[in-house]
Amino acid sequence: MACPLEQALAVMVTTFHKYSGKEGDKFKLSKAELKELLSNELPIFGSKQMDEGEFKRLMNDLDHNKDSEVDFKEYVCFLACITMGFNEFFKDGPAKQPRKK
Repeated sequence: MACPLEQALAVMVTTFHKYSGKEGDKFKLSKAELKELLSNELPIFGSKQMDEGEFKRLMNDLDHNKDSEVDFKEYVCFLACITMGFNEFFKDGPAKQPRKK
């Protein structure tokens, strides 16, 4: 059985491909595919929490090569940034636990 981190990596990959193959290039997320992925898998960033202008800014920020789609590398960079944000949020929280040696 895979370790939790290996499982998390597999979920990241399979989630990308679950949405990327719906239209156009099966190895990239279109604007509509990204919006659906965010709405279903990361509701904090989904369309209900984000207006169209904010979504366009996010898409523009993610689309480093400016091809109007989000490829796997751009997607992974986005997830890494989100992860860093969560780390920053939780590391200063009141329930800070001492590290085990």
